[in-house]
Amino acid sequence: MAAPKKRQDPWREAVERGWRLASAHPMFHHLGACLRTGERAEFGPRDWALATPDGRVRHHPTRRAEPEEWAWVFAHCMLHLGFGHADPRSAVPRDIGANAGDRWNTWRSPQHDYRAACCLTVDRFLRTLKVGRCPAPLPEELPREDERALADRWRMFGLPAELAPAGSPDFWIGEEEEAKREDFPRLFAAGIARAATAGLEAAGGPRGTVRDQAPGPWDAALAWFVSSYPLLGALASGMKIVADVDVARAWHISIAAVNAEAAEIYVNPLVSLKAEEWRFVLAHEMLHAALRHGERAGGRDPYIWNVAADYVINGWLMEMGVGDMPEGLLFDQALAGSSAEGVYDRIAVDLRRLRKLATLRGRGLGDVLDRPLPHSGGPGRYLDLDEYYRRALCTGLAYHRAAGRGFLPAGLEEEIRALDQPPLPWDAALARWFEEHVPSVDRRRSYARASRRQAATPGIPRPGWIRPEELVRRATFGVVLDTSGSMDTRLLGKALGAIAAYAMARDVPRARVVFCDAVPYDAGYVPVEEIARRVRVRGRGGTMLQPGVDLLERADDFPREGPILVITDGWCDAVRVRREHAFLIPEGAHLPFRAHGPVFRMS
Repeated sequence: MAAPKKRQDPWREAVERGWRLASAHPMFHHLGACLRTGERAEFGPRDWALATPDGRVRHHPTRRAEPEEWAWVFAHCMLHLGFGHADPRSAVPRDIGANAGDRWNTWRSPQHDYRAACCLTVDRFLRTLKVGRCPAPLPEELPREDERALADRWRMFGLPAELAPAGSPDFWIGEEEEAKREDFPRLFAAGIARAATAGLEAAGGPRGTVRDQAPGPWDAALAWFVSSYPLLGALASGMKIVADVDVARAWHISIAAVNAEAAEIYVNPLVSLKAEEWRFVLAHEMLHAALRHGERAGGRDPYIWNVAADYVINGWLMEMGVGDMPEGLLFDQALAGSSAEGVYDRIAVDLRRLRKLATLRGRGLGDVLDRPLPHSGGPGRYLDLDEYYRRALCTGLAYHRAAGRGFLPAGLEEEIRALDQPPLPWDAALARWFEEHVPSVDRRRSYARASRRQAATPGIPRPGWIRPEELVRRATFGVVLDTSGSMDTRLLGKALGAIAAYAMARDVPRARVVFCDAVPYDAGYVPVEEIARRVRVRGRGGTMLQPGVDLLERADDFPREGPILVITDGWCDAVRVRREHAFLIPEGAHLPFRAHGPVFRMS
């Protein structure tokens, strides 16, 4: 016959359950404290437990309580260790003659106020931690000062009776050698970090960082570009993915964002996307960086420009079939074939609707960041970004064509090829416009005006260059000039000097000039070399350019094929020009309407 199973003492079971409840908390799990049963002589009738400097928690051998009450008591003792209250380096000086083990002498010493302040600090923290249940009721309002401040105040004015501990001290202050054995505050700080991590995982899923995260679906998507998509492969090999929950939350990144300067793509690891959708997202951000959309905004509204670029990039990716577009991204088939500048001009008229649209970063936020985001393990990069992105995209385009991967959207290929060509200075681009739209007068040789400029044969007459003797209509152009007070006179002089030089090179003697401020002023035909001397910046308020344009278009003495050059700083009303025209504005400025002619930016 088997011996009957020994029944466990209910009191002992309650103690052990209370210890398991307290030590299982992530904050105390690695503290290293151990439970011991104390001697009856160590405890008074109102005592519960005692924390020693070596990490042992001794409990009263005959005290009866519920497991939840024991959990509170044990958590209280372990918090004394975690807060460093048992460390002699942080405690108040010991009284002469006080012994670390003589609990009665130390309790009646001046350290009494310090120990009481430590207990109040622990109870205040434990009330918010919600581990177990307090055996005795605590006051509703507890002082907010730290241990030192409370101990000093109570030493001077006395310890309030309602805050005095009921029993003997519940922790010892150890010796210097004991404090060096185990750094309980450091272990407790690590426990707090683990508890915070556990809370984040319970709230939103696993936490990922650049350093400690296992490869995610975004890493597989980036590797796919390197191995299987030549157009963006060279670009993907130089990009770095930062998958950090803290960075995503701090900067309100819903799905992803990019910074071209650091060559980093910031993704939110809590977002659940399929592999094909991650390919689309990464391709989207890489094109933002490579096409330098952040730097191309100029004087435009950054968010509206970001939205316009999103429409263009998403249209390209849908046309190329790169991954699957996640739900909710910006896409409009009606904008197919448009450039980012063209889309910006079309959508900038409805600002209220634009603020409700969402990029990959979120609603009302652009996913093209103007600076790198701070994160752990993020080294600085020192390279020529323009050269890097230009070379990566142009090399990718060459590999794409060599591998026979199919046709690309015309707009994307045009922008990539444009990266391989240095941009024309504004004055050279303006000169090309003059050459195209302001034809020069044809000259011919004639013996009517003989030229004897050849010294080798001075006796032989040579035909000279002459203009036609018959009456011809000379080429000209119109200038609508903003003369409001907001115009930069230095840039204005540079622009007018360039115009005069180009006009004289095209044999254009005069130009029709209209000065515009609040009302237009017709200056008539002005010799091109005198335009700069005739200009006076008047500064009479808002600029209305449309009346000046209308004046030129309706003038009987201005040719119908004559082009119009509008010079303004952008602070003007909307302008509609019905003939060939161009705008000349300062660098960084933008027009408040969609321009149908070329726009030259003065630097």
